[in-house]
Amino acid sequence: MSVHVQHQLDDHTIQTIKSTVPVMAEHGEAITSHFYKQLFEDHPELRHLFNQTHQQSGEQPKALANAVYAAAEHIDQLSLILPTVRQIAEKHRSLNVQPEHYPIVGEYLLKAIKDVLGDAATDDIIKSWAKAYGVLAQVFIDVEEELYQDIRTKKGGWTGYRDFRVVDKVKETDGITSFYLEPEDGEPLLSFKPGQYITVKAVIPEQSYNHLRQYSLSDSPGNNHYRISVKRETGEGDHSGGVVSNWLHDSVNRGDIIPVSAPAGDFHLDDKTDRPLVLISGGGGVTPLMSMKKYAREKQQERSVYFIHAARNGNHHALKGEMVDDPSAFTHIIYVRPTEEDRRRVLFQKEGHIDLQWLQTIVPHDSEFYICGPEGFMESVYKALQDWNVPEEYIHYEFFGPKEKLQN
Repeated sequence: MSVHVQHQLDDHTIQTIKSTVPVMAEHGEAITSHFYKQLFEDHPELRHLFNQTHQQSGEQPKALANAVYAAAEHIDQLSLILPTVRQIAEKHRSLNVQPEHYPIVGEYLLKAIKDVLGDAATDDIIKSWAKAYGVLAQVFIDVEEELYQDIRTKKGGWTGYRDFRVVDKVKETDGITSFYLEPEDGEPLLSFKPGQYITVKAVIPEQSYNHLRQYSLSDSPGNNHYRISVKRETGEGDHSGGVVSNWLHDSVNRGDIIPVSAPAGDFHLDDKTDRPLVLISGGGGVTPLMSMKKYAREKQQERSVYFIHAARNGNHHALKGEMVDDPSAFTHIIYVRPTEEDRRRVLFQKEGHIDLQWLQTIVPHDSEFYICGPEGFMESVYKALQDWNVPEEYIHYEFFGPKEKLQN
């Protein structure tokens, strides 16, 4: 990525923005929650760009508040937030965010700052934030344009949404189903980096707007299909959890057409190293790591691969067959509450949870670690690796939701 931040802010604007850092720390979530509320009321057509489950849970307003706070804190050194910009830009490209969306967002963000802070949001503060937002928006637009250009030039690449046909639907567990997707137009299929995701556009008749959901690709690159393995989420109502996953499980079948965006994401396997590879997944977090495991076994046959997976029990163990039937990887399965059938078949090696003492006995310290799963699971594993003094650059992780840092 070649985009560089061109400093366009005067000293007064910088100092004014930095003076608001404590205010953003205290009122950031109130501002971003108000922002989303007003934006959706006035522009319901933009709802499809935002995961409404993350809106209801408060995850998205919190993530945006953290981003705004980071921007204010580093407004005099914007190059420091470029890695975060690139992470967000990957998602924006997958969601087909366009330059014309940024002025709308800026308008409502400034309104939210004024509404929440009241008289404390002086004209000088609002004017300074308007300038700062303009610079930040241009950084995002530039990074995203590079991403769009890059995907257009690749074999099989496309921007926007492309129709894919469901060629197979496989029930993996009681709550997880895999969907095999091939391009309807018969043209070449864009390859991807193991660990990346696609965005599914769910056009559900009874819904007032379309839903966009990002699902990790759970098979290796190089096939004539994409595969997503979707966990059924619970929830009721128009904007609550489970709208898309339940639609996929209950209403989408072989032969149906689904619009899909090109693979995206900055969480992917580093295949430029031969360090031992340790994949640690919990629940549905197995999907991107399964893609990494398959790729490593096919393309890096001399590399040692360790796959550690934690699930409630065998009934909730997604892609179990692909995991336990591979003698080329060192596989360790943990069941939190194994069933009698699990005990009888002896498919798991540990009962309970992953702990550092056990981890140290089965994987080498000088490994590349990839973690994916529920937030609490990843926090526990991340802390264990920190306690083991694994260098930060060798720990990679992915959240199923707005990007956060485990160490926060």
